[in-house]
Amino acid sequence: QVQPVESGGGLVQAGGSLRLSCAASGRTFSSHGMGWFRQAPGKEREFVAAISWSGGRTKYADSVKGRFAISRDNVKKTVYLQMNSLKPEDTAAYYCAADRVQFTGVIGTDVANFGSWGQGTQVTVSS
Repeated sequence: QVQPVESGGGLVQAGGSLRLSCAASGRTFSSHGMGWFRQAPGKEREFVAAISWSGGRTKYADSVKGRFAISRDNVKKTVYLQMNSLKPEDTAAYYCAADRVQFTGVIGTDVANFGSWGQGTQVTVSS
């Protein structure tokens, strides 16, 4: 069972950068793809980025492509989300989650593909 804990959120001006971290406990971390999602007030949780269990493949939402980068360190059991050129519309609570399936060759983007959610970290981008 992977249990993620997010950190690194905060208040930043538009155009700025933040790096989110997701530290996970559990012996099976390195066998699960990991994803970042976000949820703004009054909106549904949406996919942001995901990375395969090996770290060799990544996938991004069109809205963040070219600005955000996901990476992982399986020794430290941590997933990162580097966020650059932040926009006010990036304001949301950001959540980290583990893919339900181990060693899957498919990078899921649907909330239903992921279990073991963290508690979230708030990112606020001011204009």
